[in-house]
Amino acid sequence: MLDELLLRELTPAVIGVLVRRGADFATAEDAVQEALVQASLSWPDGQPDDPKGWLVTVAWRKFLDARRSEAARRDREERVEVEPAPGPAESADDTLALFFLCAHPSLTPASAVALTLRAVGGLSTRQIAAAYLVPEATMAQRISRAKRTVSDVRFTEAGDPATVRRVLYLVFNEGYTGDVDLASEAIRLTRQLAAVDDGEETAGLLALMLLHHARRPARTRPDGSPVLLNEQDRSLWDTALIAEGVEVLQAALARDRLGEFQAQAAVAALHADAPRAEETDWTQIVGWYDELLRLTGSPVVALNRAVAVGEADGAAAGLAALATVDPGLPRHTAASAHLHEKAGDLTAAARLYAEAARTAPTLAERHHLTREAARIGQALG
Repeated sequence: MLDELLLRELTPAVIGVLVRRGADFATAEDAVQEALVQASLSWPDGQPDDPKGWLVTVAWRKFLDARRSEAARRDREERVEVEPAPGPAESADDTLALFFLCAHPSLTPASAVALTLRAVGGLSTRQIAAAYLVPEATMAQRISRAKRTVSDVRFTEAGDPATVRRVLYLVFNEGYTGDVDLASEAIRLTRQLAAVDDGEETAGLLALMLLHHARRPARTRPDGSPVLLNEQDRSLWDTALIAEGVEVLQAALARDRLGEFQAQAAVAALHADAPRAEETDWTQIVGWYDELLRLTGSPVVALNRAVAVGEADGAAAGLAALATVDPGLPRHTAASAHLHEKAGDLTAAARLYAEAARTAPTLAERHHLTREAARIGQALG
């Protein structure tokens, strides 16, 4: 039986072997994709004893075939023509270097995400295109442009782990469209990153993903509409993922080098720790938002902090905190509606929910906010 997950996990290592043997990244990645296709045809009849070695051998031959067809680059072919003798594949782990390459600062975020999913994640262009709801030809062009952009970048160049983490967070937040669960894929790739990068923020990102993903079964209704955190059926939360996320986070926090993802994970952990919404420790959550605001200065964090202040210290305090946040920020009006309702000003809350619905960034949010406005309208008679 074909082990697709194994194929995807081996992809970055095989690309790394080809690059170390002298292949350029773009051609190596193409050759490995061809080897994966051949594996999908051959392995159902019996997986080889050394899957990585098999993929390296096939991909290297594909690479040589491609080079032989390029007469203009005959000199390079002569340098790499001799095929290594069969045997165990090289053990060097180039996963971190490949992460850095695919998240290179010269790439746009969309291109970095696509290249990471293809070269590190081992997904096909078709799978990535389906996940992002774009035509396969469009995604193929995006990936080709990205590979050309980083064609001169060498594995020896130092990369930025923070950029890699941002790319993986973008993947996680895309959700579950198509036949690839991008949230699960982001967790898998972040586990790979954590295996080669022991930084506290990489651990913080992994913990954050695990804690958010644990709530996934309770997040939507059968019709696809969102369920607010305080309304979710907590018995549906994945307690094993929560326990793992908390353990990873605690180990990172113990090293006393706080970063943004660790602070975000701490907020998520406090939500996950409450058996009921009414038992949420909002005072601690406000404290973590204070840390996040200090680290990032983000207006989105300030907005979330204002809502938390409203829960911890009352609606009036929340509205006072919200008054310091840019009113043009997405979801500002929805937050104001929630706090006005909490303060008992139902007339203002109904008006603000309706206004927020008109500018909601997603259809699901629009429907939710419209229902909230209707609910309060009914209460007003």
